[in-house]
Amino acid sequence: MQNLTTTSEFDALLDGPAALVYKHSTRCPISALAYEQIGELTRTHPDAPIYLVDVHAARALSDHIAKTLGITHHSPQAVLLRDGKAVWHAEHFDIKARALARQLELAD
Repeated sequence: MQNLTTTSEFDALLDGPAALVYKHSTRCPISALAYEQIGELTRTHPDAPIYLVDVHAARALSDHIAKTLGITHHSPQAVLLRDGKAVWHAEHFDIKARALARQLELAD
């Protein structure tokens, strides 16, 4: 998992084939549970293209992502990008490691 901190870093992801952007709040207990699921995904698939956005430390970036993709901001939130478009997203308790792996086509 890599940290995203700038809009230019996010915009560069739009040129790639696939990426999972995880928007995380360090102040939210639901985000803490979702972060555990993201952690499970990174443990089982260490090479997965996962990018973390701290919504408090990088609020402008979080807003940019929502505006660019046309997806209402939530935290926690996971957004799957393919070829520059948001093709799937989940919020709150719907963020599960197995579902994310399926969406990333990593599931066995």
